[in-house]
Amino acid sequence: MSQDQEILRHEMCRVGRSLFERGYVHASAGNISVRLDEEQGGGFLITPTDACLGFLEPDRIAWVGTDGEQRSGDRASKTLALHRRIYLAEPDARCVIHTHSTHLVALTLQGVWSQTDIVPPITPYFVMKVGHVPLIPYHRPGDPLAAELVAETIGAARARGVPIRAVMLDRLGPNVWHDSPANAMATLEELEETARLWLTVNPRPAPLSEQQIEELRRTFAVRW
Repeated sequence: MSQDQEILRHEMCRVGRSLFERGYVHASAGNISVRLDEEQGGGFLITPTDACLGFLEPDRIAWVGTDGEQRSGDRASKTLALHRRIYLAEPDARCVIHTHSTHLVALTLQGVWSQTDIVPPITPYFVMKVGHVPLIPYHRPGDPLAAELVAETIGAARARGVPIRAVMLDRLGPNVWHDSPANAMATLEELEETARLWLTVNPRPAPLSEQQIEELRRTFAVRW
């Protein structure tokens, strides 16, 4: 195991513990994966099936090849197929996080804003840090059909020139990705906070205007 891979294993444990302690995940729900460069051994690291993210152990994290074959660690999460499809569809993704975040799941039970945007752009940081989040219709956990739908959704967004950083699995929770575990966690936090605001503010706020969003595009090179 390379030193870089060992560092990533400890970072996955740190992120998992942080998410657990702050209530973003509970029990054995949720999973984290990281894409490895060739100098790091290649393939992916992913949390084991039925593992609690608050009590991960670096050496027990599953290491799988790009072909999906397990190399070491405890048995990989049953969502491995979904994570692999996200990495194949989004070359810039280095870490994928899935949780059952309370307000986001509640939003799908109550009814999302739209199929292409589960919440409206109500804050500038949601527009800047998260972006569009489409809803993926319900499939059982680990269903490969959900993985294919997610990959198709990522591809369609890239074709439109507006890449996405997250999708919402109906009744299950979000999958978010970014260039590092820390940035993926920050994206998840912003998404969950926006869902909480949308569900709790009464009357519900109006979305940012197109003029306001255009200003964010010009000032911060936002892709919306």
